[in-house]
Amino acid sequence: MSVLNAITVDVVSDVVCPWCFIGQKRLDKAIAAVGGEVHVRWRPFQLDPTIPSQGKDRREYMLAKFGSDERIREIHARIEPLGEAEGISFAFGAIKVAANTLDAHRLIRWAGAVGEDVQNRLVRRLFQLNFEEGANIGDHTVLVEAAREAGMDASVVAALLPTDADVEAVRTEIATASRMGISGVPCFLLEGKYAVMGAQDVDTLADAIRQVAAAKARGELERAG
Repeated sequence: MSVLNAITVDVVSDVVCPWCFIGQKRLDKAIAAVGGEVHVRWRPFQLDPTIPSQGKDRREYMLAKFGSDERIREIHARIEPLGEAEGISFAFGAIKVAANTLDAHRLIRWAGAVGEDVQNRLVRRLFQLNFEEGANIGDHTVLVEAAREAGMDASVVAALLPTDADVEAVRTEIATASRMGISGVPCFLLEGKYAVMGAQDVDTLADAIRQVAAAKARGELERAG
């Protein structure tokens, strides 16, 4: 498809979700395959909002969740080759802290107010920091530096993070996603009307984008609304 009506894809995700990292890579490839104008916005979701703000020891957290080191190794072994196929070097052993991602989602929200490109750069950097570098993305110092790298005003971010700015706004967005029936991530919402659940393959995502773009070009989305 050489000409594509501009469409928006809202990605509901959590930056500590490995499938969301894989989904981000596949979405990039799908958009490149389709061509045209596709706007991406990142929406918050927390896999575990009960993690304290300072985080938890990741090994202890994973053991409590999955029961054994063997089970954890099996899970990682299943994900690692899928990541490698998308250019991701998962370094699960380097992740020492299971982070609470509320502050990361606040930062992603602020990045979106700066610009779509800034938000996309930030989300990619947070995925890299957590999964490839083992950084604690609940740590404000890590978040401020990620913001700076993405092109945000680091001094503003450093001033805002210790406050309650946008805490309730992010929690409200997460609650809205739950009311919409989103119980797992990633979830790709196309034009706010059609959902693609999970880290689907590139072809599936590309086909969904093409179909929604074609429907929008025919004016069907407006009639459906």
